[in-house]
Amino acid sequence: ALGLEPERLVTVYQIHSPDVIVVEQPWPAEGAPRADAMVSARPGIALGVLAADCAPVLLADPVARVVGAAHAGWRGAHGGVVENTVAAMERLGARRKDMVGAIGPCIAQESYEVSDDFLAPFLRQDAANARFFAAGRRAGKKQFDLPGYIAHRLGLLGLGAVGTSGRDTQAEPDDFFSYRRATLLGEPDYGRLLSAIALEG
Repeated sequence: ALGLEPERLVTVYQIHSPDVIVVEQPWPAEGAPRADAMVSARPGIALGVLAADCAPVLLADPVARVVGAAHAGWRGAHGGVVENTVAAMERLGARRKDMVGAIGPCIAQESYEVSDDFLAPFLRQDAANARFFAAGRRAGKKQFDLPGYIAHRLGLLGLGAVGTSGRDTQAEPDDFFSYRRATLLGEPDYGRLLSAIALEG
């Protein structure tokens, strides 16, 4: 779909971190570095991230011709993976006002039940983060808006535009893999969704 040979796709060994790798050339899959985001100014290399409820975040500065891809679960998003990805793109010549970001399919607030104590690190970060938690359907629970939280973090960076897919991986089994859905159903494993971005040659 991207018009590239399979060996031009690079992914990382994802660890729910804020770590970003600069990609100069493809590496073999078995030698993938441990990180959760990549940036590149090299045409013809597809940066790919895997997710199954976490949010894939794709970024591009079409003026400077710099792209980025981040895997943003709650840990990575809270820890700064999108901020670090934008900063790494800036070091390659990108400018925030020229950047656009897309948050791909991930678990939506309606499906993302968390315990009350899950809120604490988010409220320590910023009391206004309470807006991303709705009342839960069960006692001691809340519903977390992961894509809304990530979009807010990207918005604070001053990007030119940020969009979200509006799709819910957990609630749409015909279209998406979901870790949470598989766990709730007692399934032994689950698939991964690939989101990728590349600069044309």
